[in-house]
Amino acid sequence: MSAHEQMRAMLDQLMGTGRDGENNKFKVHFTDPRVCKSFLLGCCPHDILAATRMDLGECPKLHDLALRADYESAAQKKDYFYDVDAMEHLQNFINECDRRTEQAKRRLAETQEELSAEVAAKLQRVHELAEQIGKQLALAEKLGAEGNVEESMKTWEEVEELRKQKAVAEQEYRNSMPASSYQQQKLRVCEVCSAYLGIHDNDRRLADHFGGKLHLGFIAIRDKLKELKKGRLERDRDYLRAREERNKTDRSRRHRSRSNSRHRHRSRSDERKRRSKHRRRSSSRERRRTHRRDRSKDRSDKTKVADLIKILVCHFRSRSAERRHSHSAPSNDKEVTNHEG
Repeated sequence: MSAHEQMRAMLDQLMGTGRDGENNKFKVHFTDPRVCKSFLLGCCPHDILAATRMDLGECPKLHDLALRADYESAAQKKDYFYDVDAMEHLQNFINECDRRTEQAKRRLAETQEELSAEVAAKLQRVHELAEQIGKQLALAEKLGAEGNVEESMKTWEEVEELRKQKAVAEQEYRNSMPASSYQQQKLRVCEVCSAYLGIHDNDRRLADHFGGKLHLGFIAIRDKLKELKKGRLERDRDYLRAREERNKTDRSRRHRSRSNSRHRHRSRSDERKRRSKHRRRSSSRERRRTHRRDRSKDRSDKTKVADLIKILVCHFRSRSAERRHSHSAPSNDKEVTNHEG
């Protein structure tokens, strides 16, 4: 890659597809299904294991640094859940790697001489110490390259101590089996990258393996997978907690609604009772007024009738008196006449 292309790639990575009004070379958005979501998160195995013994070749999906820059900018405002896609991608890749590791172990078990449990334990101890030495050597070289001399020297001291322990473990393993069998190369499979390691490999070979791009690439992939799983678990936990809070809020709102409804119903019921009671009182008062009016009217009618009867009685009495007086007057005249004669 020329200097101009490197500078262009750096600008794309920093500024995205909208740099100077330009569009990306693939003419797609990062949400396009053709774009590798693992690449957007920086964990595509095709890139990590490039130029190693397990080079996977070019990824079938699109890789563009400008699209990654666009995604990183957009992901600050919205969660696109691309970690789920990347997690599934890495999980499938690791599952395939673990399957190859188990197959290699079975082949070794079929081809190598079977050891007793005691000898196998001693051999395993030698392998573990050799692995620790290789890792520490790789770490010491890395620290030295970074300029951290003191830490590098401490790591070298730990390597020397591990070498002494390994020499003792090898002697115990050598003494536990015949010399002819010991001379045979005892292999094992690396649990991280499925590479073969031998008991007679020197420290330089082990350091090259554990500090190599293949082994470190698999470590990066496995660590990224653990990180994605942890993030997925935390997101699910937050989602469940938020859903529980929403349900609690909804239940509280429904409870308040039912309580308000009961209160309104009780208020309406009380209001109806008051109105009914008021109507009953009004009706009772009206009946009493009507009854009093009726009684007063009856008394008035009775009084009128009584007065009328009195008037009629008086009238009849006066008429009777007049008639009696008129009847008695002629007889008196006759008596006077007879008396004069």
